[in-house]
Amino acid sequence: MLRVRFASLLLALCTLFLGFGQVAVAAQKEAATAVASAEQQTGKININSADAATLQDQMIGIGETKAKAIIQYREENGPFSSVDELLEVKGIGAKTLEKNREKLSVE
Repeated sequence: MLRVRFASLLLALCTLFLGFGQVAVAAQKEAATAVASAEQQTGKININSADAATLQDQMIGIGETKAKAIIQYREENGPFSSVDELLEVKGIGAKTLEKNREKLSVE
């Protein structure tokens, strides 16, 4: 009898935790949608909030490695204060910055 109650309690806890995981995933998707919507309205990519896929897809000369480097720099140093600060990211040079400058923002 005790085992049945324990198993029921364990099942209830697992269900509860799985529910929280689904809520977290939904919230993350909603946040990504909001960022994409804001970028569409301004027509610019916010380098302080864009994910790696957006950076890679929307920027000229930025592949997976450089997109991840931009995000790593942002995580380690805080938000970019200007678009020019991208020059501090390893692999991003003046030519790449100039090709993308008009489509970038730090808002």
